[in-house]
Amino acid sequence: MGRFLLCHNSPNKERYTILDITTNGFHNPEQLKAMIERALDADKAEDIETIDLRGQSTIADYMIVASGRSTTQVTAMAKKLQERLKVRGMAHTSIEGTEHGNWVILDAGDVIVHLFRPEVRSFYKIEDMWQTPHHHANGKNRHVVQQTAP
Repeated sequence: MGRFLLCHNSPNKERYTILDITTNGFHNPEQLKAMIERALDADKAEDIETIDLRGQSTIADYMIVASGRSTTQVTAMAKKLQERLKVRGMAHTSIEGTEHGNWVILDAGDVIVHLFRPEVRSFYKIEDMWQTPHHHANGKNRHVVQQTAP
C-alpha cells in the first residue's frame, strides 16, 4: 500500500484530494505531460509545443517548450509550475534560470520544460535541435497544444 498525501484544492479549503505520493500523483509520463500542458495554458504561456523524446533520448520522455511575454512571466510560470508539481508529490523538481528569466528549465523527471522569452526562443531554436530530419518533415514527434481562448 502506498503513502498518501491530503491536498487542499480550493482557497476555502472545503475540498480535498488524496494523492498517492509513491507515484507522485501520476501513473505515467503522459499524465504528467498533460498536467504540465494544462498548467502552462492556464498561465497564458504562448506557443506551447510538446516534443516526444521517446526513442531519441534517455533524459526524458517529453520536452515541453513554451514562451512568456516577459522575464517576469517566464519566471512566474516556472515557479508556479514547480509549486503545482510539489503539491502533487514531486518535491524534487529542479529549476534553473529564474535569476534572469530569459530561459528557465524545469526538470520534472519524465518531462523537461523549457520556458523562454520569444526572442531568446527564436535565437536558440531548441525545438529544431530535437527533431530528426524524418520527424521534422512530417511532424510526427511534435505536438502543438491548442490554447484556450482568452
